[in-house]
Amino acid sequence: MRKITAFAMTMAIVLSVLLLALAGCPSAEVLNPAEVREYEGMDLSSVNAFRENSIRGPQYVDIANYQLEITGLVENRMSYSYDEVIEGYQNYKKAVTLYCVEGWEATILWEGVLVSDLLAEAGPLPEAQVVIFHAYDGYTTSLPLDYIIDNDILMAHKMNEITMPPERGFPFALVAESKWGYKWIKWITAIELSDDVDYRGFWEERGYSNTADLDEGFFE
Repeated sequence: MRKITAFAMTMAIVLSVLLLALAGCPSAEVLNPAEVREYEGMDLSSVNAFRENSIRGPQYVDIANYQLEITGLVENRMSYSYDEVIEGYQNYKKAVTLYCVEGWEATILWEGVLVSDLLAEAGPLPEAQVVIFHAYDGYTTSLPLDYIIDNDILMAHKMNEITMPPERGFPFALVAESKWGYKWIKWITAIELSDDVDYRGFWEERGYSNTADLDEGFFE
């Protein structure tokens, strides 16, 4: 009996010492994930390899109240929270290079959902020809509906395997491959289907090419 009591007391002392030691240790902090810089043999640019050239500076969207609207010439107007978009649709990855008219470029591994999947759910009407994108800062741009469907265009929420930073367009930015950078709209809040083939977005109405093809000049 005495041996059992002595053993119990010894264990109690050991546990007390351990608890005191643990109490003196700071708790582990969760660090932000590191971005990848290589993908399938391709070198990737850093998410910081961008110049700030937005019309009103970086936007910081309140994600708790965020809604993505699908509007215009559709059978069903849709509204999604951030989580409903990224969890409700198949996600895809694609390494694509953004070319800016200022002369710099960045190759990033983008991850997101297909714009065409979002539009299919809403049901474009037969007369819809143009997709107009609206941003949190008031910026707009447009692209032909056929381009969106035929090229598997992504609306990205990740860059190089990390959540897109606010400075790069969080919650969503368009990966408008084969187009100049001003078509890569950030902070997307609404996608509108239209029949207005003459629609011009922010830079387009200031003289920039509406097609924005990389193999052509960016001024009309």
